[in-house]
Amino acid sequence: MPRVLITGAAGFLASHLVDRFLAEGYEVVGVDNFITGSRGNLEHLDGNERFSFIEHDISQPLFVHTALDGVLHFASPASPVDYLELPIQTLKVGSLGTHNTLGLALAKKARYLLASTSEVYGDPLVHPQNETYWGNVNPVGPRGVYDEAKRFAEAMTMAYHRAHGVDTRIVRIFNTYGPRMRPADGRVVSNFIVQALRGEPLSIYGDGSQSRSFCYVEDEVDGIFRLFNSDRTDPTNVGNPIEFTIHELAHIVIEQTGSSSKIVTLPLPEDDPKVRRPDITVAREVLGWEPKIDLREGLSRTIPYFRKLVEEEDAQARTLSDG
Repeated sequence: MPRVLITGAAGFLASHLVDRFLAEGYEVVGVDNFITGSRGNLEHLDGNERFSFIEHDISQPLFVHTALDGVLHFASPASPVDYLELPIQTLKVGSLGTHNTLGLALAKKARYLLASTSEVYGDPLVHPQNETYWGNVNPVGPRGVYDEAKRFAEAMTMAYHRAHGVDTRIVRIFNTYGPRMRPADGRVVSNFIVQALRGEPLSIYGDGSQSRSFCYVEDEVDGIFRLFNSDRTDPTNVGNPIEFTIHELAHIVIEQTGSSSKIVTLPLPEDDPKVRRPDITVAREVLGWEPKIDLREGLSRTIPYFRKLVEEEDAQARTLSDG
């Protein structure tokens, strides 16, 4: 039975990836230090004999005694709220964590997949973004801790591939959403849904004309799984190429939640990308992949998850105030 190790396993996206590998018949070793991950994302795996877990900060070396067929490095703060609050940890997991996981893959003769990001394109001057575009990143701005950590991680992954023959894959992930996102993680989809469910104003930064392309987590995981099992070593975009402005997203969320929330505008953060849309020609041609779930359907699958969380949090708050 093949066995893979997935770092950041308690995070939003990686926990879904754990489920996919288990569903495909793999044994999975999850690794996380819970700096941004949640134990609740893995609770449903209690008692699963094909899943084991190691609580560990992958910025420190990790020794695994069992054989591994794959190492997938997903550990990192991934939302602006997190990496702006944890800048040093973000840089360390992108540099030291990548070095440690590549060393593990080399020692185990395992295939390696790096979770990179569309943020390597920065505030892009090319639209849509294809894999040959080198990006427009401010290395010393506040977002640089995440952008440059991932750019460095890509460079180190390719260096291990060329110098040591490690069988590597690099996925550039575009805005992904779905159940298991944290309500207060600062990402636009989770922010809007929680604000709408509570009847609070939806906070748009800037004038709302900036665009993003939103990929439902099930589609994203399918693309990543296909990439892992492909022969492609160069970076590969996996995301939904259908673009929405932030203003459009806000109105769709209000519509889907049945909320009476209004929209307020706030100053645009420094270096916030104006546009973001993947060119997925490579994914279509090499992986036979493209997303199947459109934004409205994906939101209809996501909103009940947040509705339950909001109701539980509000009930707890009422209990505390009554007590």
